[in-house]
Amino acid sequence: MNKLFLLAAAPLLLAAQTPETPQSPAGIVAATTAEDWRPIASHNLLVMTLESGSEIFIELAPSFAPIHVANIRRLAGEGWYDGISINRVQDNYVVQWGDASGAKPLPEGVETEPPAEYEFPMEEVWLSAFSSVQQNNYEPISGYLAGWPVGHGPREDGRRSGTLVHCYGMVGVGRGDDPDTGTGAELYTVIGHAPRHLDRNIALVGRVVEGIEHLSSLPRGTGPLGFYEEEAQRVPIVSVRLASQLPEAEQPRFEVMRSDTEAFRAYVNARANRTGWFVRPAGAVDVCNVNLPIRRAADG
Repeated sequence: MNKLFLLAAAPLLLAAQTPETPQSPAGIVAATTAEDWRPIASHNLLVMTLESGSEIFIELAPSFAPIHVANIRRLAGEGWYDGISINRVQDNYVVQWGDASGAKPLPEGVETEPPAEYEFPMEEVWLSAFSSVQQNNYEPISGYLAGWPVGHGPREDGRRSGTLVHCYGMVGVGRGDDPDTGTGAELYTVIGHAPRHLDRNIALVGRVVEGIEHLSSLPRGTGPLGFYEEEAQRVPIVSVRLASQLPEAEQPRFEVMRSDTEAFRAYVNARANRTGWFVRPAGAVDVCNVNLPIRRAADG
């Protein structure tokens, strides 16, 4: 597994704001500096183009699912995704795309039986860089690691492992009953309330950073599990490319707010202790309701 090179971060405390420091989440983001953000590498950014011309941008997470991400990079690089379709839109759940026929041969070099990359060991360096957000019933501890929503806790065998969390817009790999299936040829994204029961049961490989509205607004499928029942209902995908495959001048550039900074801790604190319109601030924020800031990078 790729190592994460992160600065240590103290535990995130969701203390109530004092009247002297009434910060809003938007105000905190506006006051950030360049050091509070990290760029999304072009080889970790997918550009999916629909027949309508709409574009969806997906950040990949190779540190958490390296084998699946390697497969996805190869599939995009070989143009395998070109001409496939969105085949499933289940209300308040997921949008799923892939080869509807199931017969399109995979490019050479794609791992056809990848391991179940559902969890990862929470090494000490990872724990020190973990910003806690909230305890919940799915994992003893939830928070952000390297800018990604993560839950972790002790397991039955004494190990401590973590898992990416099925928040809105997260992208995962469809699979069959066998855990060691799901090559990355079939992908989905969450378009409803976070289906946390899927955590630790399926490989999450990234998230939509822009364009989710083009997927969440699609007509719902009327078949079982929201699958489209007729070929004409499927939504054609023209292409899926890595941003690094595009000419440099055409490469989209995004930045993600770092989760190992004082600015991020202040932002989460403000999300937990809202002021102004709120009569009773919650004093906590769900890991999937942090709404990690992601923005287009400024030119130059």
